[in-house]
Amino acid sequence: MSALLTVDPRKYARLASRVVVKAIETEEEYDHMVAAVEHLINKGEERLSPEESALLETMAILIQAYDDRHHPLPPLAPNEMLAYLMKSSGRTAADLLPVLGTRGRVSEVLSGKRSISKEQAKRLASVFRVTADLFI
Repeated sequence: MSALLTVDPRKYARLASRVVVKAIETEEEYDHMVAAVEHLINKGEERLSPEESALLETMAILIQAYDDRHHPLPPLAPNEMLAYLMKSSGRTAADLLPVLGTRGRVSEVLSGKRSISKEQAKRLASVFRVTADLFI
């Protein structure tokens, strides 16, 4: 959805009239918008018109904002975030050797016995394509 879309304003307005596209204030509005997003996702990204893609992206941003305000995730310790990212990306401790240096250091970081330096955080952020703040 990050490609530049040419959106027909009339078609977009017609689509957007089916869902109230505004900041979500209630669980009912949230549920309605999530259902609309699921409907578009089930259609298949490759089958969406530019207007549907633009609406989907807008609704996803609104849903994320509501979630951030009303259902914030508890912060994770840097080593827990690293373990989560490793698991979700299928990486192993051996994959961290180029970033952290030695097996002992990898083990200490993953166990929380050693903190992650700013430089290591930058390199980890590059590997996992996230912000370095997650590791500091």
